Amino acid sequence: MAVLTEPEEDGPAIQVRGARVHNLQNIDVDIPRDRLVVFSGVSGSGKSSLAFDTIHAEGQRRYIEGLSAYARQFLDQQEPPDVDAVDGLPPTVSIDQRSGIVSARSTVGTITEIHDYLRLLYARAGTPHCPRCGRPIRRQTPDQIVTEVMALTEGTKLLVLAPMIRGRKGSHVETFATIRREGLIRARVDGATIEIGEEPPRLAKTKVHTIEAVVDRLVIREGIRPRVAESVDRALKLGEGTAILSDPAGVSPDRILSVNFACPECGIGIEEVEPRTFSFNSPYGACPTCTGLGKVRVFDSELLMRDRSKLLDEGAVDPAALAQARKLARTLPLDSRSPVKEWPEGVEAEFVAALEKVLGHDFEQAKGERQKAAIELLRIDQPCPACKGSRLRPEALAVTLAGRSIREVVGLSISEARAFFETIGFPDDLQRIGPPLVREILGRLDFVARVGLDYLSLDRGADTLSGGELQRVRLAREIGAGLVGVCYVLDEPTSALHPRDSDRLIASLKELRDAGNTVLVVEHDEAMIRAADWVVDLGPGAGTEGGRITAQGPPETLDPSEGSATARFLSRKTPTATGPSDRLARSPRAIEIRGAREHHLKVAEARLPIGCLTCVTGVSGSGKSSLIEDTLAPAVRRHLKQGGPKPGAFDEILGMDAIEAMVNVDQSPIGRTPRSIPATIVGVFDEIRKVFALTREAKIRGYGPNRFSFNVKGGRCETCAGQGVRKIEMQFLADLLVTCETCGGQRFNRPTQEVRFKNRSIGDVLAMRVDQAADFFDAVPKVRRGLLALRDAGLGYVTLGQSSTSLSGGEAQRVKLATGLNRASASRTLYLLDEPSTGLHASDVENLIGILERLADQGNTVIVIEHNLEIIRRADWIVDLGPDAGEKGGEVVAMGTPEHLTRVEASWTGLALKNLARNPI
Repeated sequence: MAVLTEPEEDGPAIQVRGARVHNLQNIDVDIPRDRLVVFSGVSGSGKSSLAFDTIHAEGQRRYIEGLSAYARQFLDQQEPPDVDAVDGLPPTVSIDQRSGIVSARSTVGTITEIHDYLRLLYARAGTPHCPRCGRPIRRQTPDQIVTEVMALTEGTKLLVLAPMIRGRKGSHVETFATIRREGLIRARVDGATIEIGEEPPRLAKTKVHTIEAVVDRLVIREGIRPRVAESVDRALKLGEGTAILSDPAGVSPDRILSVNFACPECGIGIEEVEPRTFSFNSPYGACPTCTGLGKVRVFDSELLMRDRSKLLDEGAVDPAALAQARKLARTLPLDSRSPVKEWPEGVEAEFVAALEKVLGHDFEQAKGERQKAAIELLRIDQPCPACKGSRLRPEALAVTLAGRSIREVVGLSISEARAFFETIGFPDDLQRIGPPLVREILGRLDFVARVGLDYLSLDRGADTLSGGELQRVRLAREIGAGLVGVCYVLDEPTSALHPRDSDRLIASLKELRDAGNTVLVVEHDEAMIRAADWVVDLGPGAGTEGGRITAQGPPETLDPSEGSATARFLSRKTPTATGPSDRLARSPRAIEIRGAREHHLKVAEARLPIGCLTCVTGVSGSGKSSLIEDTLAPAVRRHLKQGGPKPGAFDEILGMDAIEAMVNVDQSPIGRTPRSIPATIVGVFDEIRKVFALTREAKIRGYGPNRFSFNVKGGRCETCAGQGVRKIEMQFLADLLVTCETCGGQRFNRPTQEVRFKNRSIGDVLAMRVDQAADFFDAVPKVRRGLLALRDAGLGYVTLGQSSTSLSGGEAQRVKLATGLNRASASRTLYLLDEPSTGLHASDVENLIGILERLADQGNTVIVIEHNLEIIRRADWIVDLGPDAGEKGGEVVAMGTPEHLTRVEASWTGLALKNLARNPI
């Protein structure tokens, strides 16, 4: 047992006693407060279980318990961690990666709250312009409004409305009373005109409502001007300066008339400019065409022109409908450079009608999941034609500040935006408004730059960020918040970060610490571990072989002789010696990408040898994913006739005919519900169910494979609905998840459990470790192959039925890798991996390298986007992009063997490799 170093005497500490979450072995640990503390250990050793699922979960539970009973009913109940006590715990904030659950409406600007300050700045200091002609907007007088109304065609029918409530929650009883006191009897509520009696209409107080009083109903004709003037004046008073003209038939859109803002030439009136005018998450600022998403889904005629054999095989689209659709698509102008095609008038409607006829129901309301999936394959995302991807309505885009609209400002990179706001000036009457807001914006821009993300733009969608980028954006927000006395918990913040940028990130974390906060980091990066004040190392192994404290203390005091894998890693003298591979020498040819220019790529040309291990490197934002994930992967997918999105722009890609299959292991999350388990993800559970269905007992009882599924009724335990656990409501306390007393956590009912294979039930099999199950199913090749893939990925200790919610980040990544290994059958397979070292300890990286090298030795082409120097130096070939990020990147600065890169002065990766060879410690 390792000799544990205690935190400094009499210093404040977070005291954890009897932690048993997941694989933690009833551990006790004291963690010093107000320090930078790193949790290290091999993948699956229990780091996240201690940091997130115990410490942060307990902090979150205490916060929820501190709320009122009324507030708690609107929050998801938090499962209490399995721990005896956690003392000395300050308020906790989690800054994890969670890249799979961000909203499509979130951007870098909204997450960092910079967009909130921008909205306020534009609303208070911006100059409104006419969205039609661009002239500055002035206020209209009541007489001008009356003249505009009288200019309408004689016989035009109008409703004169006074806006009373615009998009606010509540029952609004007083508003209806006000309308009645004014002698009015009608109102338009949420778009429907109703009569107001003595009893006000009942509105749901938790929903958003819009209420407009009906002041008058008019028909334009001679001699009606006095009545129009009276109605308009009354509406303006009730509407606080704004009136609405509405078409009773609902054919023409409403016209807003205001004494506040109006174009002197076009006569267009707009509502008062408010901060919500610039919010694409509000109906008052969002583009009405795309509802603030910035993109729309359209049919891609090029996809329709291609052979959609996969759709036909799925039975999702009828051949006749597809043939007709392709015939219609031939009338479209084809442009190989762009997937966006304009449908001639009536053609798209004809295509939709053809599909509706075959599918038998409304195309847009299709209920079949297979049909939905098939139809979606025929669509692509394109920038919204109305707002050009800006997400905002024309009125918001017509407001400028220092000559720039908010769309132009958020489109700047962080570094460009800083330069813009550093030079902006304000007139005397705005000195009390503009400069304070600009200081707040500059401060937050600086925080984003300091975590290494100055290449991002404020309008960059959060769903397009890598997990590491998203986490660092959230970190910048927390630094800007200026909180004190908080416990921050981070999950591998160096993920997707080049070694060049690690120092800036570490400095940001130390800034949080120096402000009086406790910073807990789950991390494998050597630089981060060495920079920590305190290290808590878990292990010695993974799963049931881990969950114990193997060492703790300052990093320089960790003893490698006491069983700590991290201590052994930190004390190494030289990198692991490896002999040169002959794969490059015997590589027959290469995939050659020419003229790639997606995003910031600058007509990049790259050579990727067939049958070799290639690393694509470069600083964060240099164009690695643009080259591989956005250009090469979609091109290969279409070459293999698998459909998918349009590849990024390029001139040509040669050598794809050497590829027969592709496996793409990206950063997308695996299932995040208790029903998602390794056996289902890797694809062996279907085969296991077939094995049980073929047993003698199952045939006698008439049980098919579905009987052994915990996702459908029949064979599953209905008490827990096949989840193995049951939620117990605790009223004013957090709900508890307890093992189901009916099935004992085995997910299935008694009759299903009575069916045995080799004297084991289906529940017993799900409780097996992967390495045990591999031997158990040694005579079932389809099952054994998938289990061996999991074992080869270093997951032999994981149980087949373990919930994916309990898997660490490294484990989840390796499950996806095993899934790819299980599906591959040809030796001419292209493997594309996006930072597979994420979540892996140095000792696990060695196992990963073994897998990658074995794939390449079998004749497969392995391309890895990676920052881990150990993987990079073991590669056969490197394509290094840069030299910097964003507009300053996108070029291939070096290409060749690792040894060659060390001689290229412009390569940051080459410099890091050179430093590793000189000073591995």
